[in-house]
Amino acid sequence: MKKDNTYWKTKLDKFSYSILREAGTEMPFSGKYNMFFEKGGYRCKGCGNKLFDSESKFDSGCGWPSFDKCIDDGSIIYREDKSLNRIRTEIVCAKCDGHLGHVFNDGPTETGNRYCVNSASLNFKKK
Repeated sequence: MKKDNTYWKTKLDKFSYSILREAGTEMPFSGKYNMFFEKGGYRCKGCGNKLFDSESKFDSGCGWPSFDKCIDDGSIIYREDKSLNRIRTEIVCAKCDGHLGHVFNDGPTETGNRYCVNSASLNFKKK
């Protein structure tokens, strides 16, 4: 489902486009899913791909929605990101190549992971 930018500009609002298609980021503590803890699933706002379950969400205090694991191994692609003069691991949707955020190995759960995700890249589906 890798579409061109013309397609995405008609499908996404301007802010979600800047996140998903241009690897932007939202200001910390500003996203609608940061302190949101209802039961359900989080999907890519671009294509609807299932990404995270509410059971894996936690409050990391970083200002972005945080999860300790993705829904399955094939839902996310990991890429090296050398921007900001440091090496990080970018996470993108495996179905549409949309930028979601980054994953860090400093999570507090047994997985040791903290998927730090932009709310503007997600839609939530209540259980």
